[in-house]
Amino acid sequence: MRTLSRLGAGLLAVVASLSTHAQETNPMVRMDTSLGEIRIELFADQAPKTVDNFLTYVRDGFYDGTIFHRVIPGFVIQGGGFTAEFDRKATRDPIRNEADNGLDNERGTLSMARTSDPNSATSQFFVNLNDNKPLDQGPGNAGYAVFGRVVAGMDVVDKIAALPTGAAGPFRQDAPQETALIESAAVIEP
Repeated sequence: MRTLSRLGAGLLAVVASLSTHAQETNPMVRMDTSLGEIRIELFADQAPKTVDNFLTYVRDGFYDGTIFHRVIPGFVIQGGGFTAEFDRKATRDPIRNEADNGLDNERGTLSMARTSDPNSATSQFFVNLNDNKPLDQGPGNAGYAVFGRVVAGMDVVDKIAALPTGAAGPFRQDAPQETALIESAAVIEP
């Protein structure tokens, strides 16, 4: 019995070590906003094209000076496409939807925003404020591709989600009435 117990403890240590190693090898991004810092772990193994797309925008400085332009309390905050003056930024070509990667739109995860065309995502992303099962891929639903999660700074996400919203720029509703600026985004060491 003692040998079995040691074997179990050893197996748990190996699994914990592998899990920690997997987290250490995932790319990480620090997003400095006007309301605080958000740290994001990216799931390169499950969403390789989406992560590559996001990292290219980060490395190009694309997100610097963009805003969270859409806030729906209890649902999502969305950003990465408009300047503080609500000018739409020019993007690269759309990417293929990777929503079939087994990741769910749970609180704190990041997904790509898109139009009704499943393969139309470019730079815009959103952070899920709740578990949003209807956004997951399934029969008759192309879904929204989860590609990362907030590992630090959900309090900042919640501050953005609490901003009063209304009309601004091209939006008739859901635009924060106080600017939630992405000052900078950078790849960091895990």
